[in-house]
Amino acid sequence: MPATSPDPAPAARSRSSIRSLLRLWPYVRPIRGRLGASAVVGVVASSMGLLIPLVLKWLVDGPVTDRDPSGVWLGGGLVLLLGLLEAGLFGLRRWLVARPLAGIEASMRSDLYQRLQRLPVAFHDRWASGQLLSRATTDLQILRMFLAFPLVFLFVNATTMLIGFGILLAQSPLLTLVLLGPAVPLVVLSMRFETRYALAARRAQDQAGDLATLVEESVLGVRIIKAFGRHRSQSEAFHRQARDLRGTELHKARLLSDLWAIIMTLPELAIGVALVVGVLQVSDDKLSAGTLVAFLTTALALRWPVESIGFLLAMSNEAATAADRYFEPMTTRGAEGGEADRPAAEADGPRGDGLRLEGVGFGYPDAPAGSPGVLAGVDLHVRAGETMALVGATGCGKTTLTALVPRLHEQTAGRITLDGADTAAMPVARLRELVAVAFEEPTLFSATVRENVAMGAGPSGAGEAEVLRALEIAQCAFVHALPDGLDTQVGEQGLSLSGGQRQRLALARAVVGRPRFLILDDPLSALDVHTEALVEAALRDVLRETTALVVAHRPSTVQLADRVALMSEGRIAAVGSHTELLRDNAEYRRLMSGLDTASEPLERSDAR
Repeated sequence: MPATSPDPAPAARSRSSIRSLLRLWPYVRPIRGRLGASAVVGVVASSMGLLIPLVLKWLVDGPVTDRDPSGVWLGGGLVLLLGLLEAGLFGLRRWLVARPLAGIEASMRSDLYQRLQRLPVAFHDRWASGQLLSRATTDLQILRMFLAFPLVFLFVNATTMLIGFGILLAQSPLLTLVLLGPAVPLVVLSMRFETRYALAARRAQDQAGDLATLVEESVLGVRIIKAFGRHRSQSEAFHRQARDLRGTELHKARLLSDLWAIIMTLPELAIGVALVVGVLQVSDDKLSAGTLVAFLTTALALRWPVESIGFLLAMSNEAATAADRYFEPMTTRGAEGGEADRPAAEADGPRGDGLRLEGVGFGYPDAPAGSPGVLAGVDLHVRAGETMALVGATGCGKTTLTALVPRLHEQTAGRITLDGADTAAMPVARLRELVAVAFEEPTLFSATVRENVAMGAGPSGAGEAEVLRALEIAQCAFVHALPDGLDTQVGEQGLSLSGGQRQRLALARAVVGRPRFLILDDPLSALDVHTEALVEAALRDVLRETTALVVAHRPSTVQLADRVALMSEGRIAAVGSHTELLRDNAEYRRLMSGLDTASEPLERSDAR
């Protein structure tokens, strides 16, 4: 089952809809002139529609009563002209906002993407990918629709109703009071609807994010699903979440239909009562027939602004929820800072000290209160130009420790230095230039082989020679046999390649930039014995030029190291050569047990 978002729906409306929507102002401010102009044009267009009843009044009380055909033709022409003007002005309003609003959506999506790239790995560990994806797609579409329609028409329709009721009041105060009768219950119902609909809208958007996560995981993990015959369980999970989302959407529809029924029924009843009262007034000569026609026509013209209240409120509430969801990752603390350019000398300490970890501790923020940290008081010194193998039982914290060096996670205690410079005070961009990482589970992107490898060279990029050198070190000769060579698209997650091929490309990506510090997390685990030996031979030259920390689970990987650090229960238990640890450390001997066939070459390696 996919992880759910850490932002449950019941807590969704801690702020008002207006406050949520006001958070969009920094994006709206550059186009406020166009939005204002579109609102003015909308009001003028609606006013054209309100002038038509006045023309009808003149027609009924004038040319129709006087049987003047030329006046009837003139009145009909005026009505047609007003209708064309109304349509043209609404078209102009749309033109004013279409391009700017598309720009706002693109800008917000770009800002969100940049923010997600800067947020630490711990954030992405907690958040489901589908939740983030839905914020970058569905939620932004909702916000664009709000800015294009409800934002403007809440003003346009409110202004139109004020103008319209002013016209009605001038024609007949009594009938106007009759029409205003339902106003109070409509306001009360709208306020109640807003609260209930906001909760339902948030729940639906969160459930849509969870469903997107499930679909994404099912697509990426389709090989596992097929291999283990888990079609039925995945299908049941999908249908269960889809039913939940369907139920929430139906709940929203019921809320909206109830509001629409009331909003449409009460004004219709009021117009019916006004018609009866108006006919009685005309029969008593207290009101002209033309005035009654104009009054009723104006009242009917105001039906859309009144009836649209529910629709506009619903869209505004969904937009407020979408704004909250959009700004949640945007305002999450813990983004990687220090990206500003700084002189290299300020970031680098004196060469020659290597990698130091002093009293380093780490605990995951979502760990239960009182639970021990993953790392506690780690002290380790990898000398400049040295290769240190990190060995330990599964779950002792090796991978977590390697993630702290490039600040994929931030240590909660102690300090880490690179050639004397504290990584916590170093600009992240500079840190990532100094440190390259190859993970145990390689991740490739939907790009070419060349692009995937060159990514390890950082913003400066890598030339053809550097890429070919890295591919040769990682024994990636297979790329030349691919359909388009280095320009072959490797597909999503690199799944068109074998596990060993992906791992070798990830290793090539780590060494292409000739990093000063290299972190390798069991980089050869997916290779066959022959290929592993070739990669190890090529890696020796690379490791002579860098300071390296290598997580080792196999004796052949330990063979690459100058020294070995034994990790146990989140601490460094012992440091020494392979031979020394075999002789003096019982835990290390247990880890190496069953590998006696490799002991002799390992000992020869230690004698270097």
